[in-house]
Amino acid sequence: MILRYILITTCIFFSAGIIAETNTESVKEKETIPEPRVYVKTVKADYTKTYKKIFNGLENNGYFVIIEPNIGRNLASFAQRWGNNYNKNKLESIRSIVFCNGGYANEISNVDPAMLALCPLHVTLTAKDGKTSILFVRPSEVALNSPAYKVALELEQDVIRVIEEAVWVQK
Repeated sequence: MILRYILITTCIFFSAGIIAETNTESVKEKETIPEPRVYVKTVKADYTKTYKKIFNGLENNGYFVIIEPNIGRNLASFAQRWGNNYNKNKLESIRSIVFCNGGYANEISNVDPAMLALCPLHVTLTAKDGKTSILFVRPSEVALNSPAYKVALELEQDVIRVIEEAVWVQK
């Protein structure tokens, strides 16, 4: 099960790299900088407190947390096998919050059932050197050429609002 999860995660990150590489070439041609495909918010704040604020923010805004995988702990179980290749960035914690909103899932399925691939969504938090980073794949980027684009963009903006409010409240 853990190996399957790591394999899937690796495939996703590899695919994102190919997309990013392709996107870089088109950026050079257009000489414009597109919005990043991943929303990243880094704050100088306690990881555990930030995690709880994001979790509660999602729950209090109509999102249902499905599971909370501790990716860092799962990866640590492979430290011996991977040796020097393990955690080269020295991340102290990696954890995700997997969540869904039934209303948005219904709207997206009504417009473009293929975009149900977005459900469930996830936010990943990492910690290093007293800083916490919140990472969120932008649904609008996934649905860029889909009839569900407007709904995906609204969903994205709402999740980012929840993250921003949670981080702001923390300060």
